[in-house]
Amino acid sequence: MRASRLLSVLLLLQAHGRLTATQLADRLGVSTRTIYRDVESLHAAGIPLYGEAGHAGGYQLVEGWRTRLTGLTAEEADRLFLAGLPGPADELGDGAVVAALQLKLHASLPPPQRERAARLQQRFHLDTPGWYADGDASPHLAPTADAVWRQRRVEVRYRSWTGEVTRVLEPYGLVLKGGRWYVVAARPGRAEPATYRVNQILALTPLDEGFERPAEFDLPAWWRAHVHEFRARLHRDEATVRLSPAGRDRLREIANDVVVAAVDASAGPPDGDGWVTAVLPIESLTHAHGDLLRLGAEVEVLAPAALRDRLTTTATTLARLYTRP
Repeated sequence: MRASRLLSVLLLLQAHGRLTATQLADRLGVSTRTIYRDVESLHAAGIPLYGEAGHAGGYQLVEGWRTRLTGLTAEEADRLFLAGLPGPADELGDGAVVAALQLKLHASLPPPQRERAARLQQRFHLDTPGWYADGDASPHLAPTADAVWRQRRVEVRYRSWTGEVTRVLEPYGLVLKGGRWYVVAARPGRAEPATYRVNQILALTPLDEGFERPAEFDLPAWWRAHVHEFRARLHRDEATVRLSPAGRDRLREIANDVVVAAVDASAGPPDGDGWVTAVLPIESLTHAHGDLLRLGAEVEVLAPAALRDRLTTTATTLARLYTRP
């Protein structure tokens, strides 16, 4: 345990340059007295580490000295191999870099961990796209990633809900969600960033203009809030339906967790045939019409009347189509 902590002290100083004993103690969950003892041990081991007193003081390594990546536990090595997703890396143009990193990591491991890593890769495979799509192949993904990294503005021609638009964007970050790439970007002069799906970018021109990414912007936190807000406004209406046992099972396969939970919470007792009446959150009449058609005759809409009428018209048209001589 102590050896792992000593390595952590080295890696933290290597990554951050200078840290106080209090900062190191907070990050490692130990007392400052423990940090003092660890520093003495590192000194005794010949590590070129020194400290400075004062308000701007702290511990740091001699400039230019770096430790090799050693001391990985089996679990840590496992997580590194699992984190190297070849598909997304290829899409970003970093497939060769990830492959080289895994090769170097594999070569640096002792034989027992090397065998464990090889076994892990043969037993766990992470495939991010959904079943019915291969992900978002886009010729503009790599240039977008480059603009994110270099903090350069881009001009894009984008296919939005209202048609094609041209925008100048300041890309803050890229997110892979369900096999689809999204760029979180602001428009010059506007405070709040927005989300753009990368494969809807029809043309991209890098601009010779940099931008200042807000220091307080936290991509993971922003994305979590964005997803929460999206889900909150997704279902603005509701429908009352009757579901057969088969329809309820099928609903669990095609609907999201919010819809399934709402149906489970509102479902009344089954009738003699096992059908239940429940309240179904819906996004709009159009979306609900398409989604409920996937349940066929295993669902009956009781309300609203407009949705019931739409399904009645569709069912009548289908019956007429399939009963022609």
